[in-house]
Amino acid sequence: MSDQPEDPSEDGIEIPVGPAGDTRPGEALPYGGDDDEVKRVEAALYARIGEQSPEHRLSATRRAVELLGDPHLSYPVIHLTGTNGKTSTARMTESIVRAHGLRTGLMTSPHLVSIRERIVIDGAPIAAERFVENWDDIVPILEMTDQELTDKGELPLTFFEALTVLALACFAEAPVDVAVIEVGMGGEWDSTNVVQSQVQVFTPIAIDHAKQLGNTVAEIARTKSGIIKPSSSVVSSAQTPEALAELQRAAELTESTLAVENVGFSVVDVTPAVGGQLITVQGVAGRYDDLFLPLFGRHQAHNAAAAIAAVESFLGRGSQPLDEDVLSEGLAGATSPGRLQPIAQDPTVVVDAAHNPHGARALAEALPTAFPSGHVVGVVGILGDKDARGFVRALKDTVATFVVTQPPGDRALDADAFARIVVDEVGDERVVVEPSLEAALQEARDLADDADADDAMVLVAGSIVMVGKVMDLVHAEGGTK
Repeated sequence: MSDQPEDPSEDGIEIPVGPAGDTRPGEALPYGGDDDEVKRVEAALYARIGEQSPEHRLSATRRAVELLGDPHLSYPVIHLTGTNGKTSTARMTESIVRAHGLRTGLMTSPHLVSIRERIVIDGAPIAAERFVENWDDIVPILEMTDQELTDKGELPLTFFEALTVLALACFAEAPVDVAVIEVGMGGEWDSTNVVQSQVQVFTPIAIDHAKQLGNTVAEIARTKSGIIKPSSSVVSSAQTPEALAELQRAAELTESTLAVENVGFSVVDVTPAVGGQLITVQGVAGRYDDLFLPLFGRHQAHNAAAAIAAVESFLGRGSQPLDEDVLSEGLAGATSPGRLQPIAQDPTVVVDAAHNPHGARALAEALPTAFPSGHVVGVVGILGDKDARGFVRALKDTVATFVVTQPPGDRALDADAFARIVVDEVGDERVVVEPSLEAALQEARDLADDADADDAMVLVAGSIVMVGKVMDLVHAEGGTK
């Protein structure tokens, strides 16, 4: 999700350093840790089957929400899927809708710091008290569903199925006027697909999670196209011919409209600016000039175009232009933590959630424009089920020195095993191995300080969990070295 080119002015780059390096309003990330009650809920969720082992079924989630009285039918939904960029696109979509005066719900995954980031109400992570109370309210229903499933010889609700039920209940309880919901994995059988969405959004589709989704782009796109509902509005970023063919097929079968980037809408112009970029977008219903987007990278301009098209499709079925002042307000308030984000100075430390070759290529394109540097030291770690070699190949011409480490968690690729891949791609003279993430970050900072370049910097990428941990480490230091 990287879910990643552009910013600097002639006078250099402004780096807004604060908690996690992001002082824009609307984030409210709960640094400093959640309370014991939130941790109790989190532990109960994590005691279930992990989200990386999803069950290919909708029946379990459908039964749970049915027992709850179908809370997800009390509000309209904008549903998003894709391989990279869906979290950023979801966040921009939510921000634009909220600027129009609607109370919003937002579900994204995974989280960086607190599990409450996954359920956002009106632009802020759900309050701890509401998170816990809603969980306690639905526990009897989850237990009843678990019992029914096990009686039939099926597995109980998974982590992500239970979390989806919780999010849908939280949105109904808030209540929200509209929910923007990101698919967890795939689409057709993802637990979020119990919603009856009015608009479906597809960000670029590439190969990832091959074991669960398929080994070809066409297979993956076919699974993702399963979120398209009858007579709905479908918005898609530019896709490969194989992926686009699957989306077109699904749209025709459901008698839905399909707006595809570069045909139905497009990015007209991108101009670097301090703190982000100015973009001009031709939407499905109107043209919007010189909108300020406080995110770095040309890929984010394309994500913004998809978000604008999605909101046009939601508010007026693509027939009425958005009010440009309201759109400007919504886009200017958009945030996407952990995506090409500066979090510290002296040396500059930038984190990015790129964790597959597609995301790494976007990062490699974006970084030199957003944060020009004569020497980039990369802190890299990756999960064992990712294309580690493809990830390194995408960054080998951007990163001067690789400090290879190991992300937190059981799914991490061992640092020594990853280092062998990196050495094979770039040579051992460019590789340092440090399994401890904290030590790896310090080693990278030291290497950047010692580099023969005044603008040397540190880049952290490869695992979303690792990015979140580094943000925590830097926050504990007060956002500076």
